[in-house]
Amino acid sequence: MSQGPVLVVTNLDDPTADLVIRELHDRDVPVVRLDSGDFPYALSVAATITTDGVGGTLSTPSRTADLASVRSLYYRRPSGFSYPHLAEDDRRFAVAQARFGLGGIIASLPGCRYVNHPHRIADAEYKPSGLAAAAAAGFRLPATRITSDPESAREFIKTHGPAIYKPLAAPLYRVDGVACTVEVGEVTVEDIDERVAGTVHLFQQRVDKVGDARVTVIGDQVFPVRIDCDLLDWRTDYDRLTYSVPDLPPGTGPALAAYLTHFGLVFGAFDFAIDREGRWWFLECNPSGQWAWLEPETGLPMLAAMADLLERTTDDH
Repeated sequence: MSQGPVLVVTNLDDPTADLVIRELHDRDVPVVRLDSGDFPYALSVAATITTDGVGGTLSTPSRTADLASVRSLYYRRPSGFSYPHLAEDDRRFAVAQARFGLGGIIASLPGCRYVNHPHRIADAEYKPSGLAAAAAAGFRLPATRITSDPESAREFIKTHGPAIYKPLAAPLYRVDGVACTVEVGEVTVEDIDERVAGTVHLFQQRVDKVGDARVTVIGDQVFPVRIDCDLLDWRTDYDRLTYSVPDLPPGTGPALAAYLTHFGLVFGAFDFAIDREGRWWFLECNPSGQWAWLEPETGLPMLAAMADLLERTTDDH
């Protein structure tokens, strides 16, 4: 096992990464933190590819990582490449070279444990793929319709209502300069008009829930947390949440493992709705989801588990 650094790839404002880096420092594990979006202004690469694999260096103003000795890579939430000084065509060219060049190097480190591999994260972020994998793993799913046809959407809501709408991805919006996202919300037949034909939408039967669960899997460890509130989407107001540690329903552990294996992940943040009969309904799995705020609320040793995984004190896989 390499005794080299842990590479943490994320943006500057990432409190979860801050906690993990502090824990690794306390263990005397070397860490190199970088944001791929800093390339090429505050990040440079000099790599070679031989029969031994990828070698060379990644350098920031304060750290240099030997690519051949990186023990693990924690891929969190890096910002995008940006070349604001270039004309549009030149900018597209430069961004493509950075994405496939630097991105390809980061994704090809020999002997490195990825948490998670950026290509596997990209695969798992497609919601239809995640729902199909969840069904194959044995999870219970709400009735779901993915469509750009207004009549298909109306028919689904009539058959399976009450229904909710979810975005298939969550790009950042700015309204009057304020960052916001499209929230999960209830939808009725009357809400559907021809604008639905403009893109693809995800509609789902609303679970008559009494609670939610966030189940965080870190390597071989599973951390279930029940979240109670009166909100449709608990992420809209954290101050109204209460937490407890539940038992997993029978069969959930193997299903979690099957899902992660399908996508080649070693970490996942799973969300479930819990109905009045105590049944858990799969909603989604975020391969880069948040988890650190749950430890002080529950006492679950999640930070230590993540540091163990990155330090590679656990069995290699």
